[in-house]
Amino acid sequence: MVYVLIALIALGGWLYALVEVLTTDETDVRSLSKFTWFLIVLFAFWIGAVLWALFGRPRREVASTRDRPTRDRRPPAPRGPDDDPDFLRNLDRRLRDDD
Repeated sequence: MVYVLIALIALGGWLYALVEVLTTDETDVRSLSKFTWFLIVLFAFWIGAVLWALFGRPRREVASTRDRPTRDRRPPAPRGPDDDPDFLRNLDRRLRDDD
């Protein structure tokens, strides 16, 4: 049973690394090309996944500060009226005027 659990964890880590290689932008990949990393992770199994995690993944600070094209940006989430300070200020004024 323990061997099955270890095998499932290894398979999950390998699949995660494989999907991450495929979904990472080509310009964010470090050290080698994206296709080369895909082949390494595909054929080297968990050793390739560990190598990808150490040497191929984009660094967090680089990936988060990278300027993405405008088509990838999502519009800001709608805010409720109770989150808008201008709305609350106007509501307070209207309530005071009614008194």
